[in-house]
Amino acid sequence: MKYVGEAPQEELATGERSTRNRVARSILDHGPSTAADLAKRVGLTQAAVRRHLDALVSDDVVEAREQRVYGARTRGRPAKVFALTDCGRDAFDQSYDKLAADALRWIAESGGDEALVAFARARMAALSEKYRTTVDAAEPQARTEALAKALSADGYAATARSAPAPQLGEQLCQHHCPVAHVAEQFPQLCEAETEFFSSLLGTHVQRLATLAHGDGVCTTYVPRSSPAAHPTVPQTTTSASASTAGRNPA
Repeated sequence: MKYVGEAPQEELATGERSTRNRVARSILDHGPSTAADLAKRVGLTQAAVRRHLDALVSDDVVEAREQRVYGARTRGRPAKVFALTDCGRDAFDQSYDKLAADALRWIAESGGDEALVAFARARMAALSEKYRTTVDAAEPQARTEALAKALSADGYAATARSAPAPQLGEQLCQHHCPVAHVAEQFPQLCEAETEFFSSLLGTHVQRLATLAHGDGVCTTYVPRSSPAAHPTVPQTTTSASASTAGRNPA
């Protein structure tokens, strides 16, 4: 293995940038991460990862924050995690944000909130056939995972995991959202997506957190339930975090 310190200066600079991009990309794909988690994923020591994180923080690509705890909090200080800033997300995707926001603002001004909601729902309906085919092909207990894989294929870097006790269900986590900046101003996009997930999975779901509200990841709680037919009118529960536009002051 060739150590970075042994490379010529030009190669060193290129290698440093490449490694920092890998660290940032890992945070994008997996959400807010500790230095220990990042070290395992990118194959570096924690000391090396911290050095790259310090540089990324200095460049306003990532920021350090306390890890959010769902459920019972254990003793001791919460672990420090590193999350992408708005600047960091901009470096990966999210072009045409202003154009999209201007278009949605025109819809709202011309047709009111009902027109905006109709557009948001129509946007999700256009994806319905592709996603429903994938989800329906999976076993009932694997449908959240199937939805996560389908979302990842469309750039949402999604994962599914068991919800922390005492909840009985799963959490669908989207670590990236191509329309997060626009959804800050138009939470109807998030609300329509939540309804869409409920329809696909055949159960009510609850949005716990959103990137648009300043959380490190979009998190949707999917309760464990017996297989059921898809409801005609899905029931959804949207937390204040998902339905409130603007950034989280914390």
